[in-house]
Amino acid sequence: MFMATLDNLVMTGALPVLSADLAPTVEQRQWFVNAYTLAFATGMIPAAILGDRVGRRTVFLAGVTIFTLASIASAMSGSADQLIAARAVQGIGASAILPLSLTLLADAVPPARRPMAIGIWGGVSGLGIALGPLIGGAVVEGLSWQSIFWLNVPVAAVAVPLILIGLRNARGRRQRLDLFGVLAAGGGILLGVWAIVDANDRGWTDPLILAMLGSAAILLVLFVFRQRRTASPLVPLALYRVRSFTAANVTGFAFSLGMFGAVFLLTQFLQVAQGFTPLEAGVRTLPWTAAPMLVAPVAGALAGRVGVRVLATTGLALQTVAMAWLAWGVAADPGAYTTLVPAFVLAGVGMGLTFAPLSTAVLADVSERDRASASSVNSTVREVGVALGVAVLTAVFLGAGGGFDPQTYADGLVAALVVGSGVLAIATVAGLFLPRRAATGPEQAELATAEA
Repeated sequence: MFMATLDNLVMTGALPVLSADLAPTVEQRQWFVNAYTLAFATGMIPAAILGDRVGRRTVFLAGVTIFTLASIASAMSGSADQLIAARAVQGIGASAILPLSLTLLADAVPPARRPMAIGIWGGVSGLGIALGPLIGGAVVEGLSWQSIFWLNVPVAAVAVPLILIGLRNARGRRQRLDLFGVLAAGGGILLGVWAIVDANDRGWTDPLILAMLGSAAILLVLFVFRQRRTASPLVPLALYRVRSFTAANVTGFAFSLGMFGAVFLLTQFLQVAQGFTPLEAGVRTLPWTAAPMLVAPVAGALAGRVGVRVLATTGLALQTVAMAWLAWGVAADPGAYTTLVPAFVLAGVGMGLTFAPLSTAVLADVSERDRASASSVNSTVREVGVALGVAVLTAVFLGAGGGFDPQTYADGLVAALVVGSGVLAIATVAGLFLPRRAATGPEQAELATAEA
């Protein structure tokens, strides 16, 4: 699971070096990340359903195998298009790893130890995200960009026998897989993101772009109608009548869109505009990316006392201020790193205050039988937010004249950060509709187990 979460952001620090080798366009740079996150998002709910039907360990092993083979294909890619295709397959493998890792973990340990085990799982997941830019930068600088993917092979070689020895092949509630729903939702999201990525090159009034956006809207409407009529919906629409669930998903989507789109651009900015090596850029993101590892456990401990709404809205407000601060700092002096450090710290603390409360809020008022579905939907919504964040903020970057020399990159980045700050402000407002209360003590352990 650490490798699956690491691969979300591990390429961001390697993009300038990788670009010198494969000469990708700006749009292809986005697809190096988005091909992974879109496949990841689309596959999580079907993978969880399939695991319940044929065995969670079986599907988990299949996910590890697909992820590893696709990592090898990524490392051996000789062109940008080959790498994008391999990254998409890698995301399909990861979509089985992330949700089923938590389910298998909860099943493998005694009930009394589940809260501790789930806490460790959450810490490792956060560590993977936090260390992505740093590990990517270190590997690229010391070895090559291909080594980012070769690292996954020995991990899988150790993991597979341990999975076979230590985990049982449990099954869950048998639910028919709604293949039409998967294709409609996945196709709608893919076409929408693809149109946004290509619109700056072709023009927003280009007939192909308009056709893609229209097709995306039609497919997503068909998906909603399908979920209303089928007996086995991928997304039970009745969940959206629960205010806490809806507020948490809107907040989580806007948070992912505004924040992770900015991470994609800022990691490259440290190399393009400020002249740092990939490793140096990764180290300099640590005030931001490492802070959640320290703050998130504290936020989890405080949630029962102060409530999820206070923590989440405070965290989102800090991130909104941080994005605006970063835009000001980049505009004032693109070459000055020290002016960005306080904003990095604010953003990291804000993220740490946001993660755990949003996860708790999703399940706060959801019935026990719907908690697994609610958790899967929320994870999918966040991953879609990451993909759209990269696409939308890069579109803003290019629309503002952003290029790959120091000054034009800074110009485009300022515009993207301003938009990111605005999206995070929307997330902050949405956070005001989150529930005040939070589960504590035994109830929190029950929720965490139900989520698994």
